[in-house]
Amino acid sequence: MAPAVPPIAELVAPAAWRTVDFISDIHLQASEPANFAAWQAYMQSTPADAVFILGDLFDVWVGDDAAGHAASDFDASCVQVLQRTGERLALFFMHGNRDFLVGPELMARCRSTLLADPTVLDFAGSRWLLSHGDALCLDDVDYMRFREQVRSGDWQQTFLGQPLTERQAIARGLRRQSLEQHEKRWQSGEPYIDVNAEAARLWLQAANAPTLIHGHTHQPAVHALGSGLERVVLSDWDATAQLPRTEVLRLGPLGLQRITLT
Repeated sequence: MAPAVPPIAELVAPAAWRTVDFISDIHLQASEPANFAAWQAYMQSTPADAVFILGDLFDVWVGDDAAGHAASDFDASCVQVLQRTGERLALFFMHGNRDFLVGPELMARCRSTLLADPTVLDFAGSRWLLSHGDALCLDDVDYMRFREQVRSGDWQQTFLGQPLTERQAIARGLRRQSLEQHEKRWQSGEPYIDVNAEAARLWLQAANAPTLIHGHTHQPAVHALGSGLERVVLSDWDATAQLPRTEVLRLGPLGLQRITLT
């Protein structure tokens, strides 16, 4: 049976746009200030007409009320950066597997538009299919089962109804469990579970778009899918790595370019 294709939203770029940026998997967290500093500098200085954040901007997001809590100064700082960016350019956000609880309150505060996953961007004379990418990792059966659970309205309503401290504790537990599972897979030599190529092709065909741009896998590359179709994978960010990863995918007059920030 062929993989199901979800509904595909569409965004037509204004004629005035000349350059757009795509980023994902910044994984902002208070324990990694270098990532925040690099991201803040980028958001303050990018020349793009629009920035598309394709998921996992935050390492964890337990509800829009967290940014207003006295103990969440870091979240408040992130929101301030988003607010200032949203005042000077078009800002778009797509849920990732870490920040799928970002809601309309945060989007309104940041003058940002929440995008459905997937969404087609009609820009620069072509159509570009945008996704976080986790919904395409169909071979990771355990994760797909978990994803279906936490993306349900009932689960989210129950979770968001709990006190902030309890939500934060649950999130820490889920993060710890995820890290343990990744470590176990690595030690056992299990192959990395990537995007399902057949599903990616079906999405592109349904969207009438030649190129899929996504994050999630932390494996930046360009993959040919046949019949003129391809997927372009965004890099995650790690400003403290031996070779720092602070990469932006920029689409403009020169086509698609990977920009490494300095």
